[in-house]
Amino acid sequence: MSVPVAFRLAARELRGGLRGFRVFLACLALGVAAIAAVGSVRAAIQSGLSDQGAVILGGDAELRLTYRDADEAELAWMREISTAMSKVVDFRSMVVVPGAGGEERALTQVKAVDGAYPLLGTPELDPEMPLPEALDGDGTIPGAVMAPVLADRLGLQTGDRFRLGTQEFTLSALLTYEPDAGSAGFSLGPRTIVQTQALVNSGLLAPGTLFETNYRLTLPPGSDLDALKTEAQDRFADSGMRWRDARNGAPGVARFVDRLGAFLVLVGLSGLAVGGVGVSAAVRSYLSAKTGVIATLRTLGASRAVIFQTYFIQIGALSLLGIAIGLMLGAGIPLLLAPFIAASLPVPADFSLHLSPLIEAAIYGVLTAALFTLWPLARTEDVRAATLFRDALGQARLLPRPRFLLATAALLAVLLGTAVAFSGNTFLTLWTAGGIIGALVVLALAAQGVRRLARASGTLARGRPVLRWALSAIGGPGEAAASVMISLGLGLSVLAAVGQIDGNLRKAIDGQLPDVAPSYFFVDIQQDQMPGFLDRVENDPAVSRVDSAPMLRGVLNGINGRPAREVAGNHWVVRGDRGLTYSADLPDNTTLTAGEWWPRDYAGPPLVSFAAEEAAEIGLNLGDKITVNILGRDIEATVASFREVDFSTMGIGFVMTLNPAALQGAPHSFISTVYAEEEAEAAILRDLAQAYPNITAIRVRDAIDQVGTLLISIANATRWGAAATLLTGLLVLIGAAAAGERARSFEAALLKTLGASRGRILRSFALRSALLGAGAGVVAVVAGGLGAWGVITFVMEADFTFLPGNALMIVFGGVVLTLLSGLFFALRPMSVRPARILRARE
Repeated sequence: MSVPVAFRLAARELRGGLRGFRVFLACLALGVAAIAAVGSVRAAIQSGLSDQGAVILGGDAELRLTYRDADEAELAWMREISTAMSKVVDFRSMVVVPGAGGEERALTQVKAVDGAYPLLGTPELDPEMPLPEALDGDGTIPGAVMAPVLADRLGLQTGDRFRLGTQEFTLSALLTYEPDAGSAGFSLGPRTIVQTQALVNSGLLAPGTLFETNYRLTLPPGSDLDALKTEAQDRFADSGMRWRDARNGAPGVARFVDRLGAFLVLVGLSGLAVGGVGVSAAVRSYLSAKTGVIATLRTLGASRAVIFQTYFIQIGALSLLGIAIGLMLGAGIPLLLAPFIAASLPVPADFSLHLSPLIEAAIYGVLTAALFTLWPLARTEDVRAATLFRDALGQARLLPRPRFLLATAALLAVLLGTAVAFSGNTFLTLWTAGGIIGALVVLALAAQGVRRLARASGTLARGRPVLRWALSAIGGPGEAAASVMISLGLGLSVLAAVGQIDGNLRKAIDGQLPDVAPSYFFVDIQQDQMPGFLDRVENDPAVSRVDSAPMLRGVLNGINGRPAREVAGNHWVVRGDRGLTYSADLPDNTTLTAGEWWPRDYAGPPLVSFAAEEAAEIGLNLGDKITVNILGRDIEATVASFREVDFSTMGIGFVMTLNPAALQGAPHSFISTVYAEEEAEAAILRDLAQAYPNITAIRVRDAIDQVGTLLISIANATRWGAAATLLTGLLVLIGAAAAGERARSFEAALLKTLGASRGRILRSFALRSALLGAGAGVVAVVAGGLGAWGVITFVMEADFTFLPGNALMIVFGGVVLTLLSGLFFALRPMSVRPARILRARE
């Protein structure tokens, strides 16, 4: 019978409107909106990838080969299952443009196509024309289309000529839209499209050069993709052919979106945690004001259950309202900004109402609201009928009864389990949750420490009344130091962590990597070109170091007789083909961690030295056998040793190195890294390009800049999430300042009565706010710095450097925010007459 009574009492309480709950609603709505918005954008991209998967892929299915074309058996099977087929060859090369001041060069990703391309979608060109017409050229030399950014970089206009290898082309049009661009993944150079037959005499597709051949297929309606995939894998298991279909046309983009979206949702949860602090403070403040009402209801016979249920229903209804507002914002903002977001994406996105992310955000909101309101609600049981005194709730026990502690623990476990299930990343989720909980604990302890320090520093303020009043207010029981420290401190902690991570990334990109990285990667060097190549670079006084190695690519498709993916899961080493090499001697600067290197003249069964870290992640042991498919041939090699491989130096590094006899006769090219002074780079590139037009040069500084742009864009997206967390913290701070307005009015009235001037009182309020803000900022710098150190050291496996500039900005921001909010809510107390305030407190 208590529930109907509680419903009636709650309904009467709600008639009073939302007074006192504006911050409550804003905190909850903002946190839910952030999670819903991130989820909605992720769902839009996923929906676009799913709906347009065939267009993105360039067909219903694709079979990919490395270093070679399909043989007759493979072609016959593809023709048998398809209604149309297109062959696309993809590789990197150098665009060479002659000019009066010398030749200009730039890296490009070349797509060589046949007459059937594209099977789906339509490229858009400027000026408008059919793609076959553009690739036919001017009748004397073949044509090409090129990405506008590459043409601008080289100063090319339509009708101008350029070279790829030894073949000359005319630029027929600019490529403004490439329908299958999303399937290519990460690329170091802008796109150029030519006809495959135009490259016959270019010298770019010689045996051993690096290229991929993709066969796109249009399948009959109703084709069973799973069955065809299984048949392809069974038929061509030993040929290195890989299957991909329209259900996952851009797997790299999909993985990136999933991981970034999950990470941003976890950042959003940090904001929701900050909002939870505000929710808890708002509920406590509201219930404290209702102490008299609660005591009166107890006097009239209301049980503890009725009291708890009354306010639980009321807070629950308001929580649902805040969640609903957040869901509307989270769904509406992506729809409103859809044109701008879609324009910046490399893949199509379906910006419509997606229910799944909204349900996810709603669940997070409900669990957070329940978790942070349970303790304040539990304390209503401590208000007794005989204690009709002001602030009786504030004198209740510190911890609620055991059943509420158990309920809190259960809610926390459910929230963590939900976050793990939705994010799909247990490690990152638990680390994020641990960081949030740890930061809350540290900030709560810091708040108590600040209060004790303020009380202990009273003697230092003798003769300084403004400072003494500020310290007394901070150390006294009536000041909401904990609310300010926790709310603002947690928001600043997230921002501090993001700032330190962002700063370390920018420092690594701008300063550290170029100091140790080579100037150029040269690829596709033919074996007969190596003597001339080495003669040019090794005899240049500006070159400090040259490293060279044979270069092949293979697919690791078996471990101890089992499919590699069954053993290694989705590890990056078994996804797609990997670079590998051979060496008779242990390479210089190579350290073995286990096992032994083979003798120089070893000619027995194939042996392999595997990268130690990757081997440990996969679970390889010495003596295990791996199967690598190279050019359609399976090579089974025994793991003879493990060695350290540092990929962060941007130098040559291979996961797998085999003995030379294991790869005897396999066509291949060489790769070389050249470390040179920056002033000499242009001359080296010019001389080598003139002597060997087929060689592709990748300038490492440009590659670092491109990767850096991607990393910084991720950091920027994360910064927006951190800003939302800080905004939530600011709302909580404003709520705490507003809640303390009544106490400051009484304090100001009392000080005025004792003769204090308005200026002194105002300076005392300002100093109090500044000290609390500085305390929150300092703790945030420590907590955020520790979090950033963990991410940089353990996740990104890089060196962490504490950046004092970012730290000072965080402390300064904390001081400014608390000062502004404190002064704003001090204006009205300063204007109220003392007699009116003191009479009301009699």
